[in-house]
Amino acid sequence: MRAWRVPRYGPFADVLEVGDVPRPEPGAGETRVRVAAAALNFADILHTAGEYQERVPPPFTPGLEVAGVTDDGRRVFGPVALPHGGFAEEAVLRTTWPWPEGMSAAQAAGFFVSYQTGWCALHHRTTLRAGETLLVLAAAGGVGLAAVQLGRAAGARVIGVVGDGAKAAVVRDAGAGDVLVDPDDLVAAVREITDGRGADVVYDPVGGDSFDAVRRVVAWEGRLLVIGFAGGRIADAPTNHALVKNYGVLGVHWSAYQQRAPELVAAWQREIEALWDRRAIDPLVGAEYAFDELPDALAELQARRTTGRVVLLAP
Repeated sequence: MRAWRVPRYGPFADVLEVGDVPRPEPGAGETRVRVAAAALNFADILHTAGEYQERVPPPFTPGLEVAGVTDDGRRVFGPVALPHGGFAEEAVLRTTWPWPEGMSAAQAAGFFVSYQTGWCALHHRTTLRAGETLLVLAAAGGVGLAAVQLGRAAGARVIGVVGDGAKAAVVRDAGAGDVLVDPDDLVAAVREITDGRGADVVYDPVGGDSFDAVRRVVAWEGRLLVIGFAGGRIADAPTNHALVKNYGVLGVHWSAYQQRAPELVAAWQREIEALWDRRAIDPLVGAEYAFDELPDALAELQARRTTGRVVLLAP
């Protein structure tokens, strides 16, 4: 079968190779699927470079989530069991969920990680309450849009931060009441929108300079959720500042729950699918790429030129 492979760690443009490999064999409790579509995640770039929290020894096939068809004909989606990732004709899934009625293959492929991360952050690591203000950085990306939609569904006031006007329109459509477009002074802009109070909850998948800014606009007794470091720099959290403003800095390492508390992941998925059933959320696929275009797709994702989920179609 055809698959993209990482033979050694390095920048994806330098190390990714495509070729023929043996069919993957599922382990106990795992399921092999013929891939219909595989969603891209920023973590795929980190895995390829050997920079993710949990390293996968090369050689391996990246691609963390898939929609596909099982050997016995069931349409399913779910997270992969690396090293048999989704950027291939066939992949191995750690767990499977029935492909939701009404979803396209591309939507189903990107349904799991982004909404699971958002639910874990907003309803497990903290409790987002109706009427609170939620500030979402990189709000037009897959993880950001999921947080915007989950925040709206929870009854929060949502403020999105984006890089351009086209992304702003996407985020407004997703339910953000206010959108800041590449503000010169993020701190001043958030304070103005919130009448100086700040945001009760901050959802930060960017880190770096953005973290340095948003910690200054967390409200009294607010919560700053550390989702990731797409900005490239891991920021420091001054503990004296957290003490004075009485806010919490909360890490959100969602993928660890798949091993540590899979029962929570299952419960969260039921809640998320209930939202889909009443269309309180709507997964947005911003771009679909042909199988041989994976490096181009990852480059667009890394440059933060994408909106919603970016999906690789089956070969």
